[in-house]
Parts: sequence; structure tokens; C-alpha cells
Amino acid sequence: MAKAFSQACENNKDPILSVFKRYITASGSLLEIGSGTGQHAAYFASQLPHLNWQPSDLTENIESIESWREEAQLPNLLPCKTFDANHPPVCNQRYPYLFSANTQHIMSWQTVEKLWQQLPLLLTPGALAFFYGPFKYRGEFTSPSNASFDLWLKERGSHQGVRDFEAIEALANRHQLQLVEDVKMPANNQLLVWQFTNQS
Repeated sequence: MAKAFSQACENNKDPILSVFKRYITASGSLLEIGSGTGQHAAYFASQLPHLNWQPSDLTENIESIESWREEAQLPNLLPCKTFDANHPPVCNQRYPYLFSANTQHIMSWQTVEKLWQQLPLLLTPGALAFFYGPFKYRGEFTSPSNASFDLWLKERGSHQGVRDFEAIEALANRHQLQLVEDVKMPANNQLLVWQFTNQS
């Protein structure tokens, strides 16, 4: 698989970066779950040099991510790790920051539940977790285009679909993450900022 390109990544990178710059002020490491093409990893690592950016994804996506990393030649962009939300992470490292874009509507709901269940194993106390994508609120889509997107997802795979914010919030709270901010993004997406409240 050659270096892949996503126009959506190109379109949303600067709005996401503007939120990162408000929250990611201290040096540290960030785990990106579902790095996709690798574009976000290369761009954000270049714009946030005080941050060690750790991309991760399923094995079949790593080649593209590594192509972007090798082209970027950034000391703070680390080699991609394999991450599958259906299996416990095989690592002892915890991160003060975590980011995932456009993953939860692709995963099955059971996989989304497993992802949130794993977050306490991946985060340091007080860590910030950023989740980007479309969401429904009180069962309603935020736009006709998101309703159409949900139908397209379900046609592609019955396990997929735009998730309810309230269901995600319930999962987050169950695993000790509290909503800090819900930021409206272009193209009817949201960037949800959560804080891991476990102090142990």
C-alpha cells in the first residue's frame, strides 16, 4: 500500500490544530488511535514540536502511516504502533494526551465500548483525550448530510453508524472521563475534549 491521501484530513487539520494549541501547552507524548493515512500525524507533529506524536492503527494501515513519517523526517514523530481496540494494548506506557479522528462510526458499537474500556490503561491522571467526528444529539443528526452519511455507513457495514453523543458520554463517564469542551468543527463534525479524572 502506497502513501494514502485523505482530503478530509487536509480540510480538518487546521481547525483541529487550533483546539490542540489551546490545550496541549506542556511537553509530553500523545497517542493517536486510528492514524489512518498518516497525514494528521505528520502535520500535527510538525506544528507541535514540543509533543512526541505516537501514531497507531491496524496492521494493514501502517505502511501508509510509515510513508508519511519517513517523508516528514521529524524527530518527534515516532514509528507507528499496531493498535486494535478489540485487544488489550500490549504496552506499559501511559500518555498525557490522546487523539482519535473518525474512528467510532467505523467501529462496531462493541468495539467502541472496548476502546473506552481501555482508555484508563493508556492515560495518565488528568490526561486529555480528543475525539473528532460526527455525532447525533438526543437521537437527532446535526445536519441532513450527516443523516445521509449514516445511511451510507450502514449500507457499507451494518455495524457502522454515526454515534449518539449521550451514549459516548455515558461510556466516558463510566471509565472516569469527563467532558471538558464540545467544539463545533467544519463539515458538521465535533471535537470532543475529555479529561481523565482518575487521580491514582
